[in-house]
This record gives sequence, C-alpha cells and structure tokens, in this order.
Amino acid sequence: MRVFTGLRGPRAPRASSAWPLLLVCLIAGTPWSLADSDPPDSAFTNLVGEEMMAKYSNLSLEIHSISLTDKSSMLVEKNITLEKPSNMELTCQFTTSGDLNSINITWKKGDELLENNNYLINASGNTLYTQYTFTIINSKQMGSYSCFFEEEKEQKGTFNIKVPELHGKHKPLITYVGDSTVLVCKCEHCFPTNWTWYRSNGSVQVPVDVHMNDKYVINGKHANETRLKIMHLSEEDGGSYWCHAIFQLGESEEHIELVVLSFLVPLKPFLAIIAEVILLVAFILLCEMYTQKKKKHPEEGKEFEQIEQLKSDDSNGIENNAPRHRKIESGNQ
Repeated sequence: MRVFTGLRGPRAPRASSAWPLLLVCLIAGTPWSLADSDPPDSAFTNLVGEEMMAKYSNLSLEIHSISLTDKSSMLVEKNITLEKPSNMELTCQFTTSGDLNSINITWKKGDELLENNNYLINASGNTLYTQYTFTIINSKQMGSYSCFFEEEKEQKGTFNIKVPELHGKHKPLITYVGDSTVLVCKCEHCFPTNWTWYRSNGSVQVPVDVHMNDKYVINGKHANETRLKIMHLSEEDGGSYWCHAIFQLGESEEHIELVVLSFLVPLKPFLAIIAEVILLVAFILLCEMYTQKKKKHPEEGKEFEQIEQLKSDDSNGIENNAPRHRKIESGNQ
C-alpha cells in the first residue's frame, strides 16, 4: 500500500484507539473528551461501540482514481454507482512540469470545503497524489467529491457518486383500447430494496392503486426488475408512468410513456386514401362528361346549320317556282 506524507495540505491524524470510543460517546450522549484520563465505563456505550464496529467493519472497499495534468483543458469526471454503504478511497493524480511545493491541494463536496483532515498528499517525481478516504452510510453523503490542484491554473477532478440508474422503454409504448399491456423497469447489476409505481396526474405523481386487482398487477421475475400489468385499457389510461426504486443510499426512478389508441385511429390513413381515390374518380368522371358534352355541341351545331340550309333551299325553290307559274298563266291567257 502506498504511504502518503503531507506536503501542502492537511495531514492525516495519527491513529488512536480513543477516536472510535469518542464517536461512540457522541452517539450515546455520554459526556467525555480526549482530555479525560479515564473513559466512562458504561455497558451501553460498549454495546453501541460493538454494534457499530460489527456493522461497518465488513463494508466493501470502493477504490477509484482520476488522472490530471497541468495541460488539462476539459473537466475530468468519473461516475460511481453505489447502492449500499461502503468504504470509499478516492485518489487524484496530478502531473506537472512546475514546482510541486507551490501547488495547493484541497477537496470539496459540492461547494463545501472538506476540512476534516481525511485526505493525504504524496509526491513521486513530477506527480502529486492526493487520497480522500471516508465511509458512506446514508444518502446525505452521496454527491460530487472534487479534488483541486491550485497552481497558475486550477485543475479539478470530480467523482460523482450516485445510486444506480433504472432502465425502461425510452420510446412511447403504443397499444389499443381494450387490450392489456406490461410496463417493465430494470436495474442492471443492482438489487433495490423496494419498488413502487406512480402515474402522473398533471404535475403530481400519484401511486398506482394496486388494490384494483382487475386493473393493475405488479410483479417481477427477478429482484432487479418490476412489471406493471394494466388490463382493460381505455384512452384515459394513457399518460406518463414512473417506476421508483429504493436503495439503502437513495432512490432512483424511470419514466415510461403509454399511448392508448382507439381502433379507429389505424383506419384513419386508410379512410383518407379511400376519400382521395373517390375524389380523384369523381374528378375524372366530371372531366370525361365535360369532354363528351363539348364534342356533342359541334355536331348539334352542324345539324342546325344543315337544317337551316335545307330550309333556306326550300324557300328559295318556292320563290323560283312562283315566277314560272306566272309565266305559264300568262301564256295560257
């Protein structure tokens, strides 16, 4: 194991058997300080101490590191997924061409400066190392932990510690009125202590009423997944649903969108196509009728002209015959 020694930055306190006892006394409410020569002899204090040691001595160790240089221009981050209490060991490595002794090192949780002397500093060649060790036992300790190397230009590395994310269906789930559907949420490589389903009612999330056995059924084949079965769907069942997972160190949720369609909806494109075909056929028929009618008009015109011509010819024939009759009559006389 690498030994850390102090440069510019806080030094780690020496190990002392009094520290665990002091912590126990603070929890138990027993007045005692490190200046006291004799610690209180309390069976309750001993019991609390044994329970705490037994509870946190077997925690897993999470080791994570980040590497930085004085030429780094982008924010360096590392996401850490944690679902149960653990011992944390976060290490930042900073390589520079400048003077190591002129670099100031600090740690922050969010915007809060960490001043509990739990981080160490070491140098090797032109590289600085800083290590922050602590134990996460509740959700308040989750969040972002950042190491800062302050030289001419500040360099920052961030560890984002959060509970696992859930995975559902990102695209809307489409189904039809009267059908049944199943909404599925999963957590990869993690095991929530409890699952809950909610439905959005405007801006408020309302728990799904699992007592409506003829409507909702919640189950799961494995501990890392949950399934919500919704039966006898209506259009009112459409909307946003949320699966909610509870871990020892926090909570996580995922959103699924459900769309419920009536059976007429799929027919709308088909009906629109039929309407377009009918309009097109009607238009073609009208054009055809107009064309036929236009063809008939010239023929009728010709027939009319022929009739008029015949009438004209007949009238001319009568007029021509009249003088002849007169001539004949005059000759007879």
